[in-house]
Amino acid sequence: MAVTATAAVDYTTDQDGASTTGARTGVVAGFGYLAVGTALGIVFVKSEVLSWYRIQEMFRFQSVHMFGVIAVAVAVASLSQAVLTRLQARSATGERIHVAAKLWTPSGARYWLGGTVFGLGWALLGACPGPIFTLLGAGQSVYVVPLAAALAGTYLYAVVRGRLPH
Repeated sequence: MAVTATAAVDYTTDQDGASTTGARTGVVAGFGYLAVGTALGIVFVKSEVLSWYRIQEMFRFQSVHMFGVIAVAVAVASLSQAVLTRLQARSATGERIHVAAKLWTPSGARYWLGGTVFGLGWALLGACPGPIFTLLGAGQSVYVVPLAAALAGTYLYAVVRGRLPH
């Protein structure tokens, strides 16, 4: 009868040798993102920044509500980025948090054109694409159409991406 030695089992890798700890961390992080996103969605609904009427007021320059919210968001983001940069903060994976400089063409046409298309879509739809799921969760089922259009547009971009000038 032959005695075989058993190898130590590594429970942190799968059968192909790939790490499984990252997958578990990803699932846990996913629940964290879901919780933060849900909280942010509630704040958006309660502060009326998802309101079609508030967005129309903004684009018609009838109210300062949305401009104030946007100004506070820009100020908080700018201050947060400055603090993270100064402290040389690192992400959960240990990478240094850094925002790469954007490629700026002499005319800046790509940003002006992209911003204009985004703004026109926002004005016509009455909603930014980011909170579509929050709007659906708030019972505004009409936003199924913009969600389908956003998904179709994302898919179309993936199909033609290689042929676009980046």
